[in-house]
Amino acid sequence: MGSIIGSGWLFGPKDALIVAGPSAIIAWIIGGVAIVVLALVHAELGGMYPVSGGTARFPHYAFGGVAGASFGWISWLQAATVAPIEVSAMLTYAGHYSFADSWIDPETSVLSATGIVVAIVLMALLTAINFLGVRRLAATNSAATWWKIAIPLLTILVLAIVNFHPGNLTAADGFAPAGLKGIFTAVSTGGIIFSYLGFEQADQLAGEARNPKRDVPFAIIGSVLIGTVIYVLLQISFLFALPSSAIGKTWNATGQGLYTTFTGPFAEVATLLSIGWLATIIYADAIIIPAGTGLIYTTGSSRLAYGLSRNGYVPSVFEWVNRRGVPWAGLLAAFVTGCICFLPFPSWQSLVGLITSASVLMYGGAPLSLGVFRRRLPDADRPYRLPAAEVLAPLAFVIANLIILWTGWTTDWKLGVSIVIGYVILIANRVLHLNEHRPTLEWRAASWLPVYLVGMGVIVYISDFGPNGASALVPFGWDAVVVAAFSLVIFYWAMAVGLSTEQIEEMIGEVELPEADETAAPGRRRR
Repeated sequence: MGSIIGSGWLFGPKDALIVAGPSAIIAWIIGGVAIVVLALVHAELGGMYPVSGGTARFPHYAFGGVAGASFGWISWLQAATVAPIEVSAMLTYAGHYSFADSWIDPETSVLSATGIVVAIVLMALLTAINFLGVRRLAATNSAATWWKIAIPLLTILVLAIVNFHPGNLTAADGFAPAGLKGIFTAVSTGGIIFSYLGFEQADQLAGEARNPKRDVPFAIIGSVLIGTVIYVLLQISFLFALPSSAIGKTWNATGQGLYTTFTGPFAEVATLLSIGWLATIIYADAIIIPAGTGLIYTTGSSRLAYGLSRNGYVPSVFEWVNRRGVPWAGLLAAFVTGCICFLPFPSWQSLVGLITSASVLMYGGAPLSLGVFRRRLPDADRPYRLPAAEVLAPLAFVIANLIILWTGWTTDWKLGVSIVIGYVILIANRVLHLNEHRPTLEWRAASWLPVYLVGMGVIVYISDFGPNGASALVPFGWDAVVVAAFSLVIFYWAMAVGLSTEQIEEMIGEVELPEADETAAPGRRRR
């Protein structure tokens, strides 16, 4: 919950409303269902193999080095870019205070030069706290999580009591001005899927849980269900609380609605309704909540780097830990990457689409892995066994690819460039012998991967979500059908060429769980 309730609640309901109008309520439900299906898959995998950096290692076990390296890089990229977006959220809301009004451009919500410096300082603070170790972090995060849940619930309750206008459902240009396309676009680029991200952190930190086989499935499923309910209620409360004076002739950003200019949506609504005390709490919350989420993702990215190194994909330095068992090199790498992100992506909105696409691409490796494990390891210990996995696993893969489609070409091509950069790093690590682990590159087991990555790029480009829009080769509606069919072909192709039972068991045996003992000796830990 500490990861799921982040800056998404502070901005998501406004951005989704701009994209889809009041039908954003449906978009939140669709996004919640999609994430629940993906989370169920992760719950079984996390219970089976509670290893640090789990999302980066499941495809490694199922398909070997080539697929493992690819999904590992995508997993790390996603985790390392969440902290900077949370810092951007903190600074955007902080612009309300006079001492911080020079940090953000009020018209574009883009960080100024001073704002970038402050953002780097905050990133350094998140990194420094992580050096204390996961146990101390967990104690701090537990208290922060109760706050994270309480403030959104308080906001929902107060707005419902003070100003509740169901008539806003049909205000401006109607309930669904952009139709189904607007709903699907809101799911991917309106901050909805981004807001739901976070359940995978239970997989990333599973190696440091006391009873992972019980706790990991419970954490994943429970947090997603609670998060879905909270976010749907937040969208309803924001929509119904808007005064008519804040709604223009259209819902989108080209209209004259005052709400489209909000930089602190819920706090500014509370101010318009003369609920000053609630606005004060929300402005304070806008510092606490994003900071907590950024803290968790900084932790997760370091564990992902640890897992990638254990698998031999990145230099061995990422396995070095301090006396508290913290992989410090991974923390520093996440810090540097986060600071770089402030340059090409200097606002909250500019990072949402990229992180969403990277996340669901990362999530796509889990149903593929689950399918292989069910076929090759039918009798393995499964503390949580996903019902109807033969249906839900391919469905989860289809859902992940549909979200990539809905994100659109404008964002997806940037993800493609990021993937290419990752391959350059991975190749350099192997050519320069920066890690003594040299995983076998099972090309046959990953033969579907290049076809999948290139194929998805081509489909998005020629779809209604591509650069040609409505005049695209594949019209709206049919593009979803094409993605679903393509996804199923890739899924069953991957099932056919996945590693054998013996190879999987050998892969799993190569890497044991890292101990979470904070009294461990410093230096490189290899078991």
